[in-house]
Amino acid sequence: MIKYLGSKRRLVPRIVALAQAIPGARTALDLFTGTTRVAQGLKRAGFTVTANDLASYSEALAQAYIAADARAVDVAAVEAMVAELNALPGVRGYFTRTFCEDARYVQPANGMRVDAIRGRIETITADATERAILLAALLEATDRVDSTTGLQMAYLKQWSARSHRPLRLRMPVLIEGEGRAMRLDAREAVGLLGQYDVAYLDPPYNQHSYYRNYHVWETLVRGDAPPTYGVARKREDCRTTRSVFNARAGAAERALGEVLAAVPARHVILSFSDEGFVALDALRAMLQGRFGDVAAVPVPSKRYVGAKIGIYSTDGRLVGAPGHLMNTEWLFVAGPDAAGIVARADGVALAEVA
Repeated sequence: MIKYLGSKRRLVPRIVALAQAIPGARTALDLFTGTTRVAQGLKRAGFTVTANDLASYSEALAQAYIAADARAVDVAAVEAMVAELNALPGVRGYFTRTFCEDARYVQPANGMRVDAIRGRIETITADATERAILLAALLEATDRVDSTTGLQMAYLKQWSARSHRPLRLRMPVLIEGEGRAMRLDAREAVGLLGQYDVAYLDPPYNQHSYYRNYHVWETLVRGDAPPTYGVARKREDCRTTRSVFNARAGAAERALGEVLAAVPARHVILSFSDEGFVALDALRAMLQGRFGDVAAVPVPSKRYVGAKIGIYSTDGRLVGAPGHLMNTEWLFVAGPDAAGIVARADGVALAEVA
């Protein structure tokens, strides 16, 4: 269970229950899939899922957990590869120098393991599905020993307790069923996809860039060695890679409007925070304009860990007080009988939101 800004871990049961409450729903689209947590929940519930995101790390996770059918994977063979990768001696390479010596993402001994394992993944198998499973295992293993508060924009001044543990890959728990992984801009994807019974949308809703917040994962999955900058050693292309969904001045609202106007689904479930750049009334109006019926469920939510700590300068001085610690996550359901769908899903317990 990897750490992710805006994670829907505690909302997955409610989102899945809403999708299951849509009469006849069998196919689902997760358009901004991130770590695929919701897509995995939908697939486990029996939906045929397409998971899309523009990030390379999201594509790898989607290939492993959504596109791969556990029934078609030679699990014993992949487990043997995992064991071989775990036995490799460390090698000091780009990852170690960049993220462990010039920065403090993981400790150097684990960084050397990452360098060795990442290089071997390219030669250990020629099968694209097996490669994605191994990349997912490496990403998850690295996350378990990092020294962050959950973001990769800066690292802790002192090594975290978990960073002292040796990095070790685990075989991902694969899911039975069909699925598809895509890596497209959401506005492009909606014009290329077939029809779905339900689409789940979790767009970025403020200035926080997932590309910059998770740049280490992007580099790890790509296996490249880009120039870097800053204390976090971000990829140089973080300076120029921007999502319109992180933009102000109406650009994010227009982009989301384009997606909602074209999303190929009978029903939509959309999650959005009250911290977002798009006003909730405007969002409701866009949904009503396309789908007619709209119902909304408010869910109080704790903010990410970094919000509790405050703002620090590069030399470790506290320069800004912690902000507010709670916000409200809204789950909008749009489509025929939206209120009835919410009512039918209410029988599923919603865990406390963290």
